[in-house]
Amino acid sequence: MIGIADELYALTPEEFTGTRNEWAKQTKADGDAELAKRVTALRKPSMSAWVVNMLMRHQGEQMSQVLDLGASLRQAQADLDGDALRELTRQRRQLTTAVTQQGRQLARDLGRKVTEAVADQVQGTLHAAMVDEGAAAAVRSGLLVSAIESTGVGSAEVAETVAIPEAIGLTARSRVAPRKAPAAKRPDLSVVPEPEDAERERERARREAERAAAEQAVTRATSEADEAQRRLRKAAKRVSKVQARTLQVAEELEEARRRVADLEHELETLAEESEAAEERKDDAEESYAEAQQALEEAQAAVARLGSV
Repeated sequence: MIGIADELYALTPEEFTGTRNEWAKQTKADGDAELAKRVTALRKPSMSAWVVNMLMRHQGEQMSQVLDLGASLRQAQADLDGDALRELTRQRRQLTTAVTQQGRQLARDLGRKVTEAVADQVQGTLHAAMVDEGAAAAVRSGLLVSAIESTGVGSAEVAETVAIPEAIGLTARSRVAPRKAPAAKRPDLSVVPEPEDAERERERARREAERAAAEQAVTRATSEADEAQRRLRKAAKRVSKVQARTLQVAEELEEARRRVADLEHELETLAEESEAAEERKDDAEESYAEAQQALEEAQAAVARLGSV
C-alpha cells in the first residue's frame, strides 16, 4: 500500500485520480479487494500539499536542510538557548522563504501555477515541520494530502494530513525528474523573487518577521513566567516559615505572660508574708528585751540577797 501511495503522490494533480483508479482496478482484479478499497480511498492532495510532496521528491537536499534546521531550533528552544534561538530563527525565515520560492518554481516547471494563498500554505507547512517533530515526519513521508497548520499541531491533526498515517516516519523516494514534465531546475537557496512577486514576497517576509518576533516574545515571556513562579514559590515558603514562627513566638509570649502573672502573685504573697514576719520579729525583739530586763533585775536581786 505504501509503495502504491508513494507512486501516486509523486504524480501531477492531473495524473492522480486516473492513475489511482487504475491501481484500484488492477489490485481488485488481482483478488485483493481490501487493498483496492484502500487505494480508492486515497485523497487527491491539495495544491499546497502537492507542492511540498514535490519538494521532498525533487529538492530533497533543501528539504533536509529545512528539517535538520527545525530539529536544531527545537533543541535550542528546549535548552532555552537565547543566542542560538535567535540565530536559528533568522535562518529559518530565510530558508522557508527560499524553499517556498523553489516550490513555486518547481510547480511552474511541472506546468502548475502557485497562487499567493497556496504559497502561504506551503510556507506554513514548512514552518510547522520545523517547530513540531510530528509535522516534520509527516512532511518527510511525501504523502501529504493537505497543508499543516503552523500553530496548534498535534499528533491527531498531523495524521489527518497524511494519506497513510502509518507512513509517518518514512521518507519519500526521490525522483530524478518529474514524470511527464521537464526536469525541475534546482535553484539556489537565495532565490530572488520574480518582479511581479516582489511586493508579495516582502509582505510575506514581513509577516514571517512578525511571527518570529511573536514567538521570541512567547519564549521570553515563558522564561520570565517560570522565573516569577520560582520566586513566588520561594516567597510562599518563606511566608509559611515566618507565619509558623510568629505563631510559636505568640504562644511563647502568652506563656511568658502567664508566668509573669504567677510570679507577680507569688511576689505579692511573699511581700505579705515578709511584712507579717517583720511584725513577728519586732514583737519577738520586744519580748526578748523585756525578758532580758527581767533577767537582769532578777540577777540583781539574787546578788543583793546573797550579800546579807
